[in-house]
Amino acid sequence: MIRIENLKKSYGPRVILKGATYHFPRSERIALVGPNGAGKTTLLNILCGSEEADEGEILRPGGMTLGYLPQEPNPNPAPSVLEECLSGGGALQDLKTRLDAALNRMTECYSEQSHAAFEALENRFRAEGGYAMEARAKGILAGLGFDAARQRACPRSLSGGWRMRLELAKIFLNNPDFLILDEPTNHLDLPSLMWVEKYLGQFPGTLLFVSHDKDLLNRLSSYTLHLHAGGLESYKGNFDEFLVQREQRLEREQAQADTLRSRREHLQRFVERFGASATKARQAQSRVKMIARIQEMEESITPEETQDALAFRLPLSETSGREVLAVDDLSLGYDARTPLSRNLKLRVHRGQKIAVIGANGIGKSTLLKTIAGRLPALAGEVREGHKVKLAYFAQDQLEVLDARASVLSNVVGASATVTEKQARSLLGSFLFRGDDVFKPVGVLSGGEKSRVGLARILVQDANLLLLDEPTNHLDMTSCEILAQAIDDYEGTVVFVSHDRHFINEVCTHVFAMLPDGRGQLFEGDLPDYERLAAVSGFPNVLDPALDLGAQGIGTSGASLVSGPSGSPSKAGQSEAKPTGQGLGSAQDVRQASKESRKERQRLERAVEKAEKDMEALGAKLASLEERFSALPPADYKTLQSLTQEKGVLQESLAEAEVAWMAAQEDLAKLV
Repeated sequence: MIRIENLKKSYGPRVILKGATYHFPRSERIALVGPNGAGKTTLLNILCGSEEADEGEILRPGGMTLGYLPQEPNPNPAPSVLEECLSGGGALQDLKTRLDAALNRMTECYSEQSHAAFEALENRFRAEGGYAMEARAKGILAGLGFDAARQRACPRSLSGGWRMRLELAKIFLNNPDFLILDEPTNHLDLPSLMWVEKYLGQFPGTLLFVSHDKDLLNRLSSYTLHLHAGGLESYKGNFDEFLVQREQRLEREQAQADTLRSRREHLQRFVERFGASATKARQAQSRVKMIARIQEMEESITPEETQDALAFRLPLSETSGREVLAVDDLSLGYDARTPLSRNLKLRVHRGQKIAVIGANGIGKSTLLKTIAGRLPALAGEVREGHKVKLAYFAQDQLEVLDARASVLSNVVGASATVTEKQARSLLGSFLFRGDDVFKPVGVLSGGEKSRVGLARILVQDANLLLLDEPTNHLDMTSCEILAQAIDDYEGTVVFVSHDRHFINEVCTHVFAMLPDGRGQLFEGDLPDYERLAAVSGFPNVLDPALDLGAQGIGTSGASLVSGPSGSPSKAGQSEAKPTGQGLGSAQDVRQASKESRKERQRLERAVEKAEKDMEALGAKLASLEERFSALPPADYKTLQSLTQEKGVLQESLAEAEVAWMAAQEDLAKLV
């Protein structure tokens, strides 16, 4: 696989890569880690060819295909999402283009030579799975959250996040030998994230990726590549195993450094004592040379760089009433004719940390905006409890920040009581020091804008925090510090996040929203939610294969919350027990059993139908092959018609096989 040798890269006086050398192992999943500013993205850009190293070389095997997520989507996409996805088919799509051209040449001027050329290309296209390419593309798009209507849509009508998902789909369809991904989960919701994780876990090539999602690093990586001090160090295992091995290495290096220093100091004392003595001159000179060699050895031990980290806690000066929020029959969105969600019911109690989950586009962010009063409700109401003071962190910080104003002005302007001196002191803990506080917000990076947004939250002294993707653009250390601060916070938090580790570290409850517009509250973290959802018959929104729109879920807004008096229960400290609305009663158990039987019967019928479809399509293909054999060589019009019919049948057969496999897998889960 790819090998890099002695790569060097600098930006002015700042050295990013200093003689980096590494041979990427074949068919392994390699997580590239390191502190912010270490040069991870620069290294990926050099490997992709979008940047050049100052020195060194990159050795690639002949014929290797490289896939990477571009920084911007294709500016001139095909007319539909599906067609644009198919354009990423690489060599197979090129082969399809050549096959179509050969068919046209044969149609326009038939000869044995043109027929043989077409037949050779058609055999190769079929052998390489060309007729199943569209079915694969549809499956990949569906896994990334593109329903049938969105697959037919024009890519230009999509948001930037969905355009990047489409670019990811094109890469997956191409199935490269070496795949490079920089923060691949940034634009994904939880169901799509889990589908991508499963896909990458089965990826047969070599994967190199950067992520701040600790769960993804631990579940996916088989090697961890640490970039620091301009060099690369490889560790076998996932992120947690890397941390253990790295700590052991640092301890060994420290022990070695201590030994060398002690030896050097001992020799130095001898030289200082006897350097002027004629009888000891030779021994002193010998020890001077030994000191020089030890100093060289000490310099070869590169000290681990320290990373500046956030340092803050979330204050709470005034406690709210017991009931913090009451959401009743809430419909939300931007058009009353097509609300994103409807008839939502939710009770939020003091101290709860509620994670809002569900697919993209169903109104999670819109729910927070509506509660924050930044978007009017289409119907229903949101009532704040006694002494509730709310602060809102937007997914796009430019919604709440003034891009033209300075960092300092944005923080001072968030509170009527904070002084400039207090704001500067606070910003120092968010890594804005010296003249950094006078930078306009508009020139900051995504991570820097997020840090300004968090600083604004602190000066507002709120007891209810609404946080929309607060970990976006933050490095892993900052995510851990934020999680700890929220966990220690005595107020109430309602938040949206796609980071499973962050959710499970923070949440006491999960509010699951469905594509049909309804939502339900569960006590505990994500594993608790999945268990309780299975017991109650509620659809699991974390299952990317589940067709949520086709599932009945019972009464809208029914609550499965909390223990006595709605008091919060920290996930993991006690067994989460479903209460309220009679969950766990004999009637509910019978209902869950009935729904399970219905689902099993539906899947069995789907398997049976797919088997019949495959049998019928196979028979038609066999009959078609007989007609091919009996066809006169010069009858090119009939040949063209039969070839097109054969392609359609083979594509239908591939789709039937995909449907059969999906139904079989879902059926196996119910056994």
